[in-house]
Amino acid sequence: MPATPDPVPSRATPDPALAGYWPSPWPAEDGGPRRTQGPGGATGTTASIRFAPGLRAGRPLQATSRPVFMGCMAIVRDPGEVYLQGNLLGAPSTGWVERLHPESLEPLARSIDLPGGPFWPGGVAAHADGSLYVTFGRWVHRLAPDSLEVLAAHELPRERPYNSSVVLASGHLVTKDFGGGVGAAALPPELRGSELVVLAPGTLEEVTRHELPEGSIARLSADAPDRIYVIGDTHAFGLRFDEATATIVEDWRVRYRTRDGQGFGWDVVIDDGSGWFLDDGEGTEAFGGHFAGKGVATAPLQLLRVTLDGSTLDAVEVCGLPGGIIANPPCVDAGRRIAVGFDSGNAQLVAWRYGEPGAADAWTELWRHDQHHAAHLLRWAGGELLSHDYDASRGVDQVVVRDIETGDELGRADTGSPVQSVVFGAAGWADDAYVVSFGAVARVWSD
Repeated sequence: MPATPDPVPSRATPDPALAGYWPSPWPAEDGGPRRTQGPGGATGTTASIRFAPGLRAGRPLQATSRPVFMGCMAIVRDPGEVYLQGNLLGAPSTGWVERLHPESLEPLARSIDLPGGPFWPGGVAAHADGSLYVTFGRWVHRLAPDSLEVLAAHELPRERPYNSSVVLASGHLVTKDFGGGVGAAALPPELRGSELVVLAPGTLEEVTRHELPEGSIARLSADAPDRIYVIGDTHAFGLRFDEATATIVEDWRVRYRTRDGQGFGWDVVIDDGSGWFLDDGEGTEAFGGHFAGKGVATAPLQLLRVTLDGSTLDAVEVCGLPGGIIANPPCVDAGRRIAVGFDSGNAQLVAWRYGEPGAADAWTELWRHDQHHAAHLLRWAGGELLSHDYDASRGVDQVVVRDIETGDELGRADTGSPVQSVVFGAAGWADDAYVVSFGAVARVWSD
């Protein structure tokens, strides 16, 4: 392998949780380890990142797309640098990363096919040291940002897929094997629970491991300087990485599965002193191009909120119907005190004004729409919320931009994808966004 370059010094970011990432509007999935799903991290530029300013002037949403098989996520680094991460199916499966032209979406560079092994969509992050780190299958690879050459690689301990990683403020990477529930992803009986693995930046040497008491399907979340959050099969966990002792310590756990027929939760958003996530995540292996009618839970799907000291758990039903299913997190606009949830099985997208945890006015519904959304949401400071709507009659996924306060539709456009997006988009540098599915990557904007 090529020699590892000297690390690039970390630059200050407005959000301390992003200290381990390259300062760009969208250096990793969901915009960063707290999964706030809004652009940030670029000192002096964050306030200028808008989305499609022409929408509010009545100009249409536009999109250009390129077919891509098994795309997973887009991130951006320096101005004009757009990266797409995806994988190839097989036994074993392999991953890849492309650097895209920011407008045409044609690949300017592509990595080699990266060893993966057991399949589950992974992730890519732009690290503060200047490198890209890709977690896919049971491997983590460090890539050069221009050539996408492999600079370092590490095989993870379990013969299982690891569903991406988060970067702590110290620069350490934390990953976890994917497994839980009773379906196809259930942990084998010889494993007690999923296992967290901490890796050193640069060398990718293992620093420590920590086995959880149960399986976890959800991706990890993190906050500065050393907090790690996990949604397991039945509990939400708050943990911390002690760099001095190279250990992970559990601070609290809260049981959130309390109802008959309730499914496990997925990724947790860390904002406004709480962790926010959706439940009824079992059964996503039945995807088949969309999630409508694919839910197996008999208890209605909920948006849950747990305070970050583990003291209070709140929940609100999204639509009150059985058969709910999701594979992704809600969205929280802390400045407006708005939380947005969805139920992909029953095609509902809903927003609430939230109050204090445990209060009588903890949830006040603002708006709801019949909408076939399943992907990760994106939001901007101006109140634009980018969602998706799968049109099964035409076999095409659309992006739909709404005002997060009112729910009013500001614009929609076809993405060119023949399947519903269930994966990760990104805010761009030029008042635009990049959306991804297993069938296409698209750039969307409005002049």
